[in-house]
Amino acid sequence: FTTFSSEKVIGSSGINAEYGGSMDLMDALRETLKNAVVVDGITKGLRESVKKLDKREALMCVLAESTDEKNIIKLVEALCKEHGINLIKIDDAKKLGEWVGLCKIDKEGQARKVVRCSCAVVHDFGRESQALDIINEHFKRTVEA
Repeated sequence: FTTFSSEKVIGSSGINAEYGGSMDLMDALRETLKNAVVVDGITKGLRESVKKLDKREALMCVLAESTDEKNIIKLVEALCKEHGINLIKIDDAKKLGEWVGLCKIDKEGQARKVVRCSCAVVHDFGRESQALDIINEHFKRTVEA
């Protein structure tokens, strides 16, 4: 499992050097989630996400560690481990909510009225991108380690 916060990325040394330092894991995750939202390839919320994980339809799972209920984290981790689904943990549920489109965008392009999201599952990445390559490379490195 991978955990990272907004300040630094943990467990991804070397990825920035390979891609010219232009995109870190957090930026890659944001871009990948945005592409998945465009093609309606993302499931938001715990109930729907657990259904996708249980049916083995998920390609990747993103879990917010700032959830109040610790059993949610245990459940999602167990399902991902059991079915061999890649899991990335982030520190803030509001940030995940913004990335998966659970917010309003104002005239200046800023996110307003952001709703927290504890878990999101990607079942269609949409188009291939450099961001997706960075995430896949990260998962390969963590499997090897």
